[in-house]
Amino acid sequence: MHLHWTPADWELDFSFIRASGPGGQNVNKVSSAAHLRFDIRRSTLPAIVKERLLSLSDQRVTLDGVIVIKAQESRSQEQNRADAVARLIALVQSVAHTPKARRATKPSYGSKLRRLEGKSLRSNIKAGRGRVLD
Repeated sequence: MHLHWTPADWELDFSFIRASGPGGQNVNKVSSAAHLRFDIRRSTLPAIVKERLLSLSDQRVTLDGVIVIKAQESRSQEQNRADAVARLIALVQSVAHTPKARRATKPSYGSKLRRLEGKSLRSNIKAGRGRVLD
């Protein structure tokens, strides 16, 4: 399943906080870091994607089923907001992809013979490494 999904504005809850880390006076007075909260259960996502998101063992997903993403790379509030949305979309895309089911197969007769031939060759080499008797 491939999902081309973009969240609606009402699904995204942004709050802006002061970023941590270096940045001099700017970091102390400008609230440019974006906190994005996304409620999985209230979203417009398909049910299977919601289930997968809720079952993720990811620290960004709270016990209440809310994804919390903090973006603080940029000094621009708007860029941090866009980065947070992009990371949310990437997270949703990662669970939307269904991995192909693995089918169990048996090794062919020829491959079994080649494996056993290799083992006997190795065995002969190792057997020849013993002490030489007079």
